[in-house]
Amino acid sequence: MLDELLREIKAMMGIYDSDADQVYGLLAEFPDPGALLHAAEAVREEGYSHFDTHSPFPIHGMDDAMGLGNSKVGYFTFLGGVTGLATATLLQWWTAAVDYPLNISGKPFFAVEPSVPIMFELTVLFAAFGAVGGMLALNGLPRPYNPLFYSERFKGASDDRFFLHIAASDDQFDAEETARTLRSIGALHIELVQDDGVADA
Repeated sequence: MLDELLREIKAMMGIYDSDADQVYGLLAEFPDPGALLHAAEAVREEGYSHFDTHSPFPIHGMDDAMGLGNSKVGYFTFLGGVTGLATATLLQWWTAAVDYPLNISGKPFFAVEPSVPIMFELTVLFAAFGAVGGMLALNGLPRPYNPLFYSERFKGASDDRFFLHIAASDDQFDAEETARTLRSIGALHIELVQDDGVADA
């Protein structure tokens, strides 16, 4: 149960586990961005959920084609901002009213008005930390090792090639049947990606 939950959480971050035979999945190449977009739609309609697309540039409509919802980074940003505001308020209240109170012309030990600049700055700072940290966590970064990096054809994903990867961790994955599905939706080339867990020296 816990293993299944962990596998799904990792899959949401684009981190897929290999199967018992060290198969990472199938990597299919498509001729152009439009073909890749339609392939993502078709794969999703077939019921696959552990898949990803790779292209040299963003493709309009790909999020919808893959069934991705709105980004969750905003939640991390909001939590970071609230944490920053609470930290600034507590810090200023503690230092001015509790730890080292000074009576300056009868002014209150703590007041919101002069504290606003620090509250604002720490809210923005912690919100930025939340946004960057959330983005890295949700993307599963940093990730120095990925079996796809060792495919010769995949190197073109940053230049002029368009790929769709279906992970072996998907419940519907079957190497032969999945390859047949990919061919039927227009894949130019299909490669079985192995994961031996060891990066080349």
